[in-house]
Amino acid sequence: METRIGLLGLFFYYFVVISTVLNIISGEVQSYWEQPFAQPYFDNSTKREITATVGQSALLHCRVRNLGDRAVSWIRKRDLHILTVGILTYTNDQRFQSLHTEGSDEWTLRITSPQPRDSGTYECQVSTEPKISQAFRLNVVVSKAKILGNSELFIKSGSDINLTCVALQSPAPPSFIYWYKGGRVVNYSQRGGISVLTERQTKTSKLVIARAMPSDSGNYTCSPSSSDSASVVVHVINGEQPAAMQHGNSSANSVLINNRSFGHIFGDPLDRWLALVGGSKNLLLSLASSWLCYVLKSISSSFGVDGR
Repeated sequence: METRIGLLGLFFYYFVVISTVLNIISGEVQSYWEQPFAQPYFDNSTKREITATVGQSALLHCRVRNLGDRAVSWIRKRDLHILTVGILTYTNDQRFQSLHTEGSDEWTLRITSPQPRDSGTYECQVSTEPKISQAFRLNVVVSKAKILGNSELFIKSGSDINLTCVALQSPAPPSFIYWYKGGRVVNYSQRGGISVLTERQTKTSKLVIARAMPSDSGNYTCSPSSSDSASVVVHVINGEQPAAMQHGNSSANSVLINNRSFGHIFGDPLDRWLALVGGSKNLLLSLASSWLCYVLKSISSSFGVDGR
């Protein structure tokens, strides 16, 4: 009898001890899950404003810690359209896709071939109660190349052709910048004296053709990767360059030349007046030229001289 009572007492003792330990463990586990950091939260180390160029895929990276069994969705803010839930696409526009690697905290929205109309705010949303979300700003731009200087250049034979191209509004350095003459890539082996210096970080490329010849005349095009190309027409001429070619504006300078020819008729005062007026008064000079032509024609007719 005493032995049985002793066994029951020992059993009761261990029962109390084990229950106490289980209660402590249960309380600690419950306390852990009730802590805020154990709930899903966003990793704010990702870039929140993204610039992409037309034609290049745009990637919006959202990182969610402690996701558990919740779902991650991508929402377009301007019309509250659900684009993706998990890795499933919920829009007819198949350019939108959610990328996720099993076991990873990252949920990426990829937009293939983005257009300027895709610019705006997108939200990465987690299905907690209440829901939590993180906003991302996407800017889609058109990257364009620009060749510095005039669109038409006149180069004296024997001088160097020096062209500089810049890729504008390009969020990342271009992977390449090609130069074309006509429809063909500039051929370095065709003749000596051709060099290209491309600086990816500054998004610039310089084409130098030493000792230019008339055969070097043509349409030169700069074409960076993922950018619209730019072109310039180069004329290599023999002898001295006329004033119109030096300024790259044949119509405006022809007015100056024509008016200077009237200076030979009417003497130095007109030349001095033209010098004071300068090339910025081309419209006034054009009107003066027309008036002088009319006067000369009238004078010629009065004397019976054919004014043609």
